[in-house]
Amino acid sequence: MRVVYQAEHLLDAHLVRGALEVQGIRAWVNGEFLTGAMGQLPVSGLLSVMVSDLDWDAAQPVIEALNEARAASATETDGDDAPDPGPTVPWPA
Repeated sequence: MRVVYQAEHLLDAHLVRGALEVQGIRAWVNGEFLTGAMGQLPVSGLLSVMVSDLDWDAAQPVIEALNEARAASATETDGDDAPDPGPTVPWPA
């Protein structure tokens, strides 16, 4: 078993696992039950997606495509063309 992806959060890990499994690559989320011990605190380094050694090479293009899509999505929303967040509501005095 090898770590193919280090996830930021649990949803991220399961989305990557699902993308791998759609391509016929069995994948496992490692550390998902460790996040419950931390409650709502941000946790880093606990979650990873793993594949077997035999599937490592097949998983690399899937992970690269996901990372490229994430980077493209981040650059599309950065800058002046970001959506208007709407009016701000003042706190009551």
